[in-house]
Amino acid sequence: MGVTLIGPVRTLAIVSLLALTAGGCAITGTSQDLVTPPATLVPATKTGLVLDSLPPPRQKLDVAVYNFPDLTGQNKSNDNFAEFSRAVTQGGSSILTDVLVKAGGGAWFDVAERADLQSLLQERQIIQNTRTALMGKNAQSLPPLRFAGVLLDGGVIGFDTNETTGGIGANYLGIGGNVSYRQDIVTVALRAVSVQTGRVLASVTTTKIIYSINVGGNAFQFAAVDALLQADVGVSKNSPATLAVREGVQLAVYSLIFEGVKNNLWDFRDSAAGAAFMRELDAHQKAIAPRHVVAAADQPVVVTKN
Repeated sequence: MGVTLIGPVRTLAIVSLLALTAGGCAITGTSQDLVTPPATLVPATKTGLVLDSLPPPRQKLDVAVYNFPDLTGQNKSNDNFAEFSRAVTQGGSSILTDVLVKAGGGAWFDVAERADLQSLLQERQIIQNTRTALMGKNAQSLPPLRFAGVLLDGGVIGFDTNETTGGIGANYLGIGGNVSYRQDIVTVALRAVSVQTGRVLASVTTTKIIYSINVGGNAFQFAAVDALLQADVGVSKNSPATLAVREGVQLAVYSLIFEGVKNNLWDFRDSAAGAAFMRELDAHQKAIAPRHVVAAADQPVVVTKN
């Protein structure tokens, strides 16, 4: 026995069909695609904003990053089939380099390229061979590579899934809803090593929580004596794991700077300004800007014309 669609259900089916048909007319990601948003820069994190506002040092630090690997060895969890994609990013060295370059508005570190050193040396060799072929013995040599006094090492050392899970739901007279969440934790380790002596100058470990939440609702109603109409709706929101690793790295760099200050390895140009940031870190165990810095950032900028 067939079931005849009532007016609202028929309208919903027609609209859904038209939407699917219209979506197929434009290639996803092209200029004709009206749904997919364009690419954007990586959004700033709370820790990153504080790190960028850090007061400058007395002298810039020459550092090098060879590798910052994923040491967890974990794949993405999947209940339906075997997943071979990694749970966390494999580009840790690129993230660490980017964070170092931007620390304190670019005032803290001079980063020497070491992650892809072979390509750099090969390009320098090509340039030198070309100069020699054109100018012979009078060819000018390239300046020497910049060396680092401090080597930064470490990696992503932990990714704990389902550290906390939970949810709540209720149904009444055919209408209900539910909320569920999951909490994962990523752990990052970073240490500074003296190139001259090999001694570990400072070491820090940070964690970042990754939240995943799912909100859903459902309802059903008898459209006829023997016909049941049921509707479900839901949305999931997952914090990006790569962004969580980035913020963990940012806090590691932030904390490492203050570990070096405490050990008299380096210092702020303005010791009082640096001490204000250090007090907030010791009190809250996270990157928080002092109140006077936040107040100055919130003040409106007034532009006057001469």
